[in-house]
Amino acid sequence: MDPALTSDLITAAVTVAGIGGTSALAFLAVRRARARRRREIEGAGEARPALSQPKRRGLQAADLEPEPAPEPEELEEESPAPELASEAAETAPDRIERAERPPGQVLPFPTPAPAEEKPVKPKRDVAALSSGLARTRAGWVSRLGGLFSGKKEIDPALVDEIEKVLLTADIGVRTSQKLLEEIRGSLGRAEIKDPAAVWTYLRKRSAEILAIDAPPLDLDVSRPFVLLVIGVNGSGKTTTIGKLAAKLKEQGKSVLLAAGDTFRAAATEQLEIWGQRTGAPVVRGKEGADPSSVLFEAVKRAKAENIDVVIADTAGRLHTKTNLMEELQKVRRVIGKAQEGAPHETWLVIDSTSGQNAIAQAQMFTQAMAVTGIVLTKLDGTAKGGVILGITDQLKLPVRYIGVGERVEDLRDFDPEEFVDALLEAAPDASLPA
Repeated sequence: MDPALTSDLITAAVTVAGIGGTSALAFLAVRRARARRRREIEGAGEARPALSQPKRRGLQAADLEPEPAPEPEELEEESPAPELASEAAETAPDRIERAERPPGQVLPFPTPAPAEEKPVKPKRDVAALSSGLARTRAGWVSRLGGLFSGKKEIDPALVDEIEKVLLTADIGVRTSQKLLEEIRGSLGRAEIKDPAAVWTYLRKRSAEILAIDAPPLDLDVSRPFVLLVIGVNGSGKTTTIGKLAAKLKEQGKSVLLAAGDTFRAAATEQLEIWGQRTGAPVVRGKEGADPSSVLFEAVKRAKAENIDVVIADTAGRLHTKTNLMEELQKVRRVIGKAQEGAPHETWLVIDSTSGQNAIAQAQMFTQAMAVTGIVLTKLDGTAKGGVILGITDQLKLPVRYIGVGERVEDLRDFDPEEFVDALLEAAPDASLPA
């Protein structure tokens, strides 16, 4: 054989062998890369479709190049991640919130908002108040209920009897006539003959008369809050002040008592006894001293000691005494100089045993003073509790407290509905609903 030809054949054989070896090495490298990637995916718990084996075919140029390993981001997109199933069920707002969430932030599991609790109105203690109004209820209320008892209808003669009872009930002539006129004008012909309908209307209308539209008492509008208490001799002013002080102390308020009744030594001594019981300091002056100066000093001391409430007693006076009523106006002016806006409340204490005369007293006091509220005392000792209807109807003043006994708790916050429920119960043996 020609030596030159032999050399060419050897060179070609070596070249072919080199190409085959390189291809074999490349094929093995690809298989190892794919196997390693499969193990990584299976170890990570990701579901991956099985990699198919390359078909055996002739060598091509593509087979000679190793397949590039996929990037992690591409695998993440191809792999069905566990979050996708739950993410598909998310609402649009949830997806927006999750998209805006900072990386790595874990939000707490949402808990439902607690249901809004509605304020529970305290149950009215009608039974306790009812015992305090026993005398009034046994008086004109019982007579009024007796007129309805056993009646199937109301005739004109019975209407006249109802009017007589109302006129003698210390409600007052004006208010009694007003109630009768409203009964005739508001009830139909059939209803005005029905005793139950008339009784129900009386109760409803009485509650409306007593429910004066007045703002609730706010003791926090000023410090000190100054309460001026006025009234005639013997109405129960000083005792009412002592009970009020006890109630306010129970509410956590600091209280100072001002003994402005300088003309009656017993009033100052009585107020000091209440001060000792309640732990409230008492500011007093010399007997016969100017009441205005005593109250001025009391307000100044309350301001210096940061006391919440000042309750100022005043000298009892007859409403017919013009000079004494003028002195009340002076007291009011002086208190206003000690504390701007004072007195913040002026309460008139009325003895309910005075009956219709209490209406006349209230009218005179309200002409001389800017009265803001009424305290009706001694309801437990009289049958004239109907006077409260006449006062509120004619003067349009709110009743703040009523006294139905000697104990501190017997000075009660006035609730019109509670009062009517306790006062206008059905009379004994009456055939009417309570």
